Amino acid sequence: MARAAAFFVLDEDLPFLTGLDAKVAALVAPVLADMGFELVRVAILGRESPTVQIMADRADGTLIAIEDCEQISHAVGAVLDVEDPLPGAWTLEVSSAGIDRPLTRTKDWNRFAGHLAKAEVNLPIDGRRRFAGIVLGAGDGFGRLRLDDGAEVALPLADLRRARLVLTDELIAATAHMMGARDGAGDAQEAPDHMTHAKPGRSPARKTH
Repeated sequence: MARAAAFFVLDEDLPFLTGLDAKVAALVAPVLADMGFELVRVAILGRESPTVQIMADRADGTLIAIEDCEQISHAVGAVLDVEDPLPGAWTLEVSSAGIDRPLTRTKDWNRFAGHLAKAEVNLPIDGRRRFAGIVLGAGDGFGRLRLDDGAEVALPLADLRRARLVLTDELIAATAHMMGARDGAGDAQEAPDHMTHAKPGRSPARKTH
């Protein structure tokens, strides 16, 4: 399992995760890949009857639709039922990354270079934890931002508490253009924001071993 965690650190196509999140991601990512999707984020919230949040994109980086959420939910739910990484009852939530998406992977930082983002680190850098600025890309384990004063900061991806794009007209236009290109539309339509599909997972009555 330690090798799996290290793999998530090094692969720019997967989010950096540890512990149970990484274990669930290792089960979910291959399933999504086989279906033509990518894993953007995994979060497990709560201890009693936890909620497993799965965020995904299409393999081409475009936003998924509610029908995709439902398809992913059924496939991922079946895998989690069989592999049983979570005790007791749980709820699965599958969603699109949305326009103002989290930046969880190296490829996200590179793909959205030039757009505004906010980030927070666990350990202070020069006395501060929160940063906002223009995304400059990522590499060697660091995401880079150009701050309002023109200074540049390198944030360790392994120490990010959160990082997310800020919704701007430029970001909406870029996302809408990408969605229009995917659909082969002559005029790009405004892209949908966040979509979620939830389903209960596993009965509270657990099987015995």
